[in-house]
Amino acid sequence: MAGSHSPLDPAGREDRAGGKAQHCPPGSWLGVMGGGQLGRMFCMAAQAMGYRVCVLDPIPDGPAGSVADRQIVAAYDDPEALDALASLCAAVTTEFENVPAQSLERLALRCVVRPAASAVSAAQDRIAEKTFLRSCGVPVGPYAAVATAAEGAAVAPELFPAICKTARMGYDGKGQITVPAPRDLPQAWQALGGVPCVVEQRIDLRRELSVVLARGHDGAVAVFAVQENEHRHGILAVSISPARIPPETAERAREIAIQVAQGLQYTGVLCVELFERTDGALLVNEIAPRPHNSGHATIDACINSQFDQQVRALAGLPLGDPTAMRPSVMCNLLGDVWFGSDGAPRTPPFDAVLAIPGARLHLYGKTEARPGRKMGHVTVLGASVDEALARARLVAAILGLETPR
Repeated sequence: MAGSHSPLDPAGREDRAGGKAQHCPPGSWLGVMGGGQLGRMFCMAAQAMGYRVCVLDPIPDGPAGSVADRQIVAAYDDPEALDALASLCAAVTTEFENVPAQSLERLALRCVVRPAASAVSAAQDRIAEKTFLRSCGVPVGPYAAVATAAEGAAVAPELFPAICKTARMGYDGKGQITVPAPRDLPQAWQALGGVPCVVEQRIDLRRELSVVLARGHDGAVAVFAVQENEHRHGILAVSISPARIPPETAERAREIAIQVAQGLQYTGVLCVELFERTDGALLVNEIAPRPHNSGHATIDACINSQFDQQVRALAGLPLGDPTAMRPSVMCNLLGDVWFGSDGAPRTPPFDAVLAIPGARLHLYGKTEARPGRKMGHVTVLGASVDEALARARLVAAILGLETPR
């Protein structure tokens, strides 16, 4: 029968355990909470594998909604919209960590949700996140939680210089202020709204790293090569894979990431961001319960991308091979690229970028370019990291980006 899911139910569920699908075959509907570029790339990966995707997002025709098979335009906590998504989809995931945990819990009553609300919730609050990380035995830098003026006054002087960060909703350098000395903390805390914060000791950094991995519902783990990251003004600018670090450092980074995933009993794609101190020690900075900007090069460089893995983990399929076929450098494209040095709008010279061997352009379908807004990325492949970097530096020169180091 054309269009029939028989012998499955209308959502394409089968192999039920407790009323929920353990395996969602191609042809099933998958859902994603969030309509940004991560959702867009998830949609494309899922559709390539034969799935249909429904996006729930309050903004119509966003990056994900414009390519999804269906969009429910509603707030993330709209009960009727959540029930409609759960009725349609065999399984639902999220593309950003600030989806209300209560919404994921409601969805989980009627369909598979991966990652679970508990895992997403752990990453929504920096205080809870650091408490969790310590509980599973991974290294974190010195910090103090500050929710009141009295707690701020009690922060040990040895913690300074420090960074004060809001416990919730901060990302891409937002919601944080550098605090040189204890006397500066009250003003910084008030400037952040007097909300709960973490005060983190500034780390003497050698480099920033990240590990993207996938963990299946059966506990299987597939880990991508460790990424070396460069940030500009708190926003990721460049990711180099594999990171230029000793093998033992890479292995330790992978071990830490797996330890975090197992501690969360995680199912899905997870990123663990790390600091490498100048003495070589690794510290966990934060976790992201979703695909990550630093893993975008996996689309072009790896046998299976982070988004392929997200689909597989969500649908209960075996994880794919994360092996990189070639070294890569990913350059983020912010809205600044669409403006000239005089501030006038321009069309970026992507034709010149695409003339560079190994260059792949990904634009996110956003209609308005604004400074600081993530509009796309360029991945450059090479036979070696040095060759990929040399090509990425040509991309940077053409587009007016800071030169990758």
